[in-house]
Amino acid sequence: MKPGRWWGARSLHARLSLLVTGAVGAAVVLVAAGAWIAVREIQRHQVALELSSDAASIAANPAQWLATESSRTRGPGERPPFDRGWGPGRREREIGPCWQILDSSGAAAGGSRTTLPVTDTAREIATGSRRQSVQEKITLGPDDYVMLTLPLADGGAVQVGMDENAGERVLTAFGALLALGCAAGIAGAALLGRAVARAGLAPVDRLTSAVEDVAVTQDLDHPIDVHGSDEIARLGRSVNAMLAAIEASRRAQRTLVEDAGHELRTPLTSIRTNVELLLELERRPELAHRLPPEERAELLADLDAQVRELATLTTELVELAREEATREAVEPVDLADVVSAAVARVRIRVPGLTYDTVLEPVTIPGRPGELERMVVNVLDNAAKWSPPGGTVKIRLSAEEPDWTVLTVTDSGPGIAEEDLPYVFDRFYRATAARSMPGSGLGLAIVAQTATQHGGTATAARATETGTVITIRLPV
Repeated sequence: MKPGRWWGARSLHARLSLLVTGAVGAAVVLVAAGAWIAVREIQRHQVALELSSDAASIAANPAQWLATESSRTRGPGERPPFDRGWGPGRREREIGPCWQILDSSGAAAGGSRTTLPVTDTAREIATGSRRQSVQEKITLGPDDYVMLTLPLADGGAVQVGMDENAGERVLTAFGALLALGCAAGIAGAALLGRAVARAGLAPVDRLTSAVEDVAVTQDLDHPIDVHGSDEIARLGRSVNAMLAAIEASRRAQRTLVEDAGHELRTPLTSIRTNVELLLELERRPELAHRLPPEERAELLADLDAQVRELATLTTELVELAREEATREAVEPVDLADVVSAAVARVRIRVPGLTYDTVLEPVTIPGRPGELERMVVNVLDNAAKWSPPGGTVKIRLSAEEPDWTVLTVTDSGPGIAEEDLPYVFDRFYRATAARSMPGSGLGLAIVAQTATQHGGTATAARATETGTVITIRLPV
């Protein structure tokens, strides 16, 4: 399994526990490694200081050191104990474990019982070819030593060696202790991570349970209890806002269905009555004389009009209830072109009017199909109310730097003051409009489309006669 997939399959509790454990474990390991390195460097520095101090003590009076008991002849392979001589008759501290003095030719003149090797570098220092002290690593039997060679003022050199194994054993023991401490720290971090995850995610668990209850019961009227002002409380309030929006959408959907059912019932009932009458006449030809040809033609024309009205109502209902996921993509739209296309469509349907257009080119972000449908609905409404031979005025201009304004003015009687607040409501039809064809959805679609594009739609009585519909859209 891929690491990303494995990580995604873990619960939030497990991921938080692992993150806490990893973070604390990494910190413990880094601190332990830093401590081990620091101790190693301190130990090396201490060894170097001790070698320098011992070598300087011997170099200060080499003749006196050569005369001590420790400079006696050593037998082959003989390993002495630590040399304790600091000077003749003096035993102030340990030096060594071994030391050696070289003469100006590079030969060993004396020293402790453990012979130190005369390396090429040491010989160069003793003969004066090199004047700087040098620290080297050497091997004496099974042990590793650090050897410092220091030049003498009158020629020759002093060599001091120290066993490294004791220090390495200390470092090994210290490293083992640190490893045990790291293991204990990581185990404690794992327990701490579980406790932190359980305590930190407890509010999330409560919120999850509340949301799951809402999903099971479908009860959106009771919000989730939220306390405090932290991130979990913000999430809870966001969930409550989402539930309120869903409930409002559900109520709006229920209202739409109820209103649509009511509006569809009337034309469907009329169509059914007329169709049943025609079917009855077809089954009983002897009754055909009761429906004269002119009345039969009127009935068929009425059926045709009702079917058209039903089709229009269905289309507008679908347009009004369109889901966001099925909408067009937003793109730059030349609103003047959209208005021109809408005017051309309405002019074909209602040719007996004059369409006075003054359009200023304006580009806005929008959905071309929805905008054209909006303008067509406004023009249809204006054409329906304008008398034969009347004029419909269409004006498009950039009113402000960030807004464009479309106004459509008809030459009809105008909307009554009491009807103005409701003209954009769904299925609302003014008293004067109830004898005319229409569903009461056209202007509702106009208002919805304008709102979805970040604008507004308003209606008012014209200064002279008729009604003016104003649509403001952001540029």
